[in-house]
Amino acid sequence: MPTSDLLLFALGASRTFGQRVADRLGIPLADHEEREFEDGQHKARSLVNVRGRDVFVLHGLHGDDEQSVNDKLCRLLFFLGSIRDASAATVTAVVPFLCYSRKDRKTKPRDPVTTRYVAALFEAVGVDRVVTLDVHNPAAFQNAFRCRTEHLEARKLFVEYLASALGEDPVAVVSPDVGGTKRADGLRQSLASRLGRLVSGAHVEKYRSQDVVSGEALVGDVAGRTAFLFDDMISSGGTVARAAGACRAGGARRVWVGASHGVFTPEARDALVDDAIDRVVTLDTIPPDRLGTGTARSKLVQLDATKLFADAIRAMHVGGSVVELLEP
Repeated sequence: MPTSDLLLFALGASRTFGQRVADRLGIPLADHEEREFEDGQHKARSLVNVRGRDVFVLHGLHGDDEQSVNDKLCRLLFFLGSIRDASAATVTAVVPFLCYSRKDRKTKPRDPVTTRYVAALFEAVGVDRVVTLDVHNPAAFQNAFRCRTEHLEARKLFVEYLASALGEDPVAVVSPDVGGTKRADGLRQSLASRLGRLVSGAHVEKYRSQDVVSGEALVGDVAGRTAFLFDDMISSGGTVARAAGACRAGGARRVWVGASHGVFTPEARDALVDDAIDRVVTLDTIPPDRLGTGTARSKLVQLDATKLFADAIRAMHVGGSVVELLEP
């Protein structure tokens, strides 16, 4: 399929990130317009002919000070539907951060399984494929959708960063809870292979009752090491601050916190200034505006994820392998 058949749109707050993805692809962002109406309704439409084209629409579904998660989801769905109605050959939603991906099962009687409902909405507007990055539970994400999905992983980006930043320092990869042990262990194994030396693993206990989180016991050895706390997202920061304190108590020389998605609710600014945390490493898919310009923001390092998305879009466009992009 020739490159001339590829169109990439980026909506709203994701336009800056989308422009950088387009630059890596060597194409311009496709033109569109978004209109706001006085009663709170809105409209978005393509300004170019999409008939017969391979169309990708990039939009992160994180809330910010201007639009809620639900606002962004609604806008994306309407725009995707309009692209399908305009006779695009294929329609792919590229969603760096997928909202509601943590609500993938019932934890209480009559609970919603919101991930599945969101999947049904994408399918209802005629999407051929949904692409996202490091959801909380990849298996639940893949099982929720009946259309094609691609789940990108940022492990390689973190491995390369750590290999450069650590030097010869000993390191332990730590999960902030038992549920994230598989994710952290995958990073540990890849990092050990890249460094050519032992990387220890550990996890911190975590209990949640009525939205109150507790547990500080550390399982594993972090003494004298840089402890790298690894999770899928940082929201309020309470979980990683609690786990960082446990690592310090366990003798960690430094504590770095890493997560693919820096959602950073307003509470995160206070949590991340904790003296137990030396550095916070996330991808650049979500702007860190809520951290402000103080101490928490000064600890933040953002890794460039635009090449990963550009390479994935290119591979999907030409029928190449996305899996090969993710191999350690």
